[in-house]
Formats: sequence, C-alpha cells, structure tokens
Amino acid sequence: MTKKTFTFSDGLEVNRLGYGTMQLTGEGVFGPYKDPEKAVDVLKAVLESEINFIDTADAYGPFYANLYVKKALKEYNGEEKKVIATKVGNTRQGPNIWTPLGNPAYLRQQVELNLFSLGLEKIDLLQLHRIDPDYTIEEQVGVLADMQKEGKIRHIGLSQVTVDQLKEAQKIAPIASVQNRYNLIDRADEEVLKYAEENNIAFIPWFPLATGELTNDSQQSLVKIAKAHNAAPAQIALAWLLQKSDVILPIPGTSSIDHLKSNIAAGEITLSAEEIETLDNI
Repeated sequence: MTKKTFTFSDGLEVNRLGYGTMQLTGEGVFGPYKDPEKAVDVLKAVLESEINFIDTADAYGPFYANLYVKKALKEYNGEEKKVIATKVGNTRQGPNIWTPLGNPAYLRQQVELNLFSLGLEKIDLLQLHRIDPDYTIEEQVGVLADMQKEGKIRHIGLSQVTVDQLKEAQKIAPIASVQNRYNLIDRADEEVLKYAEENNIAFIPWFPLATGELTNDSQQSLVKIAKAHNAAPAQIALAWLLQKSDVILPIPGTSSIDHLKSNIAAGEITLSAEEIETLDNI
C-alpha cells in the first residue's frame, strides 16, 4: 500500500504531496508575480489544505516567492505545523538566467536572508540549489553543516546531483533530501531515485508534470487512463509519481486555486498494476 506520508530521520513527518512556489513569480521566474495578492491567496489556500510541505527558494524572483510565503504564514491561523523547504546556491541576473555560486560566505548569507525573507527562526529543509564546480562539495555542504550545528537548519538536502556527489556530501553531513528533475517522460535520474530509496532520502522531483508535455493530448495512453479515472492527465502523472516510490515527494506548483484542488485530488487516485506498467512504458 502506498504511504501518504514521509518521515525524516528525526521524526519530522510530511504529507508526500507538497507544493512548489516557482510559479508565483514573474516571467522567467524573475520579478514579482503579476498579482501579488493572488499569489498570497493561493499560498493561504495551500496552508489551509492538507498540504504541509512547501518548497521555495531565494532564487525564485529572487525572494518574491519567499516574501509571499512569509505573508501567507503570518496570516495563517491553523494549528498544523507547515514544513518549509528552501534553497541557496543560485544567483539570478535576469529572466531564465541561473548562475550557481557556491562561495561558502555567500551560502551563509543566503541562509540568513532565507530566514529573514520567510520569517523563520529555523529552516526545516535547506537544499543546495546547485553544486558550483568552482568550489568543493566539502566547502559548500560544510558551511550548511556548520549552520545546522548552530541551530539555523534542521535538515540539509541537495538538488540536481549524481549518486557520487550525494555520497561525497554524506561524508560531510547527513543528507535528508535530493531534488532532481524527474517525471513520467524524463527518468534520467532513476539511479539517484534508487539510491534515495535504499537510504530513506526524500526524493523531490522538480518539474513533476513536464508542463506542456503531459498536460496535452500527445500521450494517448496517459489520456486513456485519465478518462478511465475521470481525471486530467496531470492528475494521473501525479498519481503515478506517488505510487512509483514511497520516498517521492512531488511538489507541483500552480498559481490557480482550482488547479491546486485538482492536484490535491490526484493524491486519492489509485492506479492498477496494469495502468502503472502502461505508464512505465511511455
């Protein structure tokens, strides 16, 4: 039976279907969202839902997504704790431009700025957005490990890494998550997923719906299965991820409350073994 939650090493439990904030920014993930109040309203709907895991990054905007999260958290009146994951290690020079920077002094500054822009005293999950080849993994993960010891970071994760890089990082600090690109039609990081499963590391697939490729009618087998469940293809793609592995934590993002509800509903879809096999063969 598919587990609906994932538990980190210290007992921190999250619902496996989370939410990503990348779409709550301007074009090219740069600048403010066109309607900031709507962005906050979407996040408030997330907070009021069963979702308790939100993934963001200082590079989204930069900082605009974080600031929307901060405002939504301030206005949230619920009792359930929400787990906030964020990332450091990418700089932005314009729309769709991402430049890794792994200078330890910069990473330390970005952790502090994430704490400030999110309104938090401690970050539940701090992920290195990208490994910068100009600095060693020991330098980059090492400064995050130092801040973990200082009580500013609860868990450390990595994004878009190989198994070898993951193993090297584990020599420096416990690694709680890996966030690599993975979806129904892009499974290049299957080896990383397998390693995550073997070591109870959360695998957070970014671009989980391959937007524009899984949401149209080009994948006929996907469309057929969706019709059988009276669901949208995107919902089936999410259901497939949730049943693919108990360590997968999909974080589909949306700027629409209706789409948010649709994504949440995908968590209730159960695919048959035959349907999963068909989707595996896409």
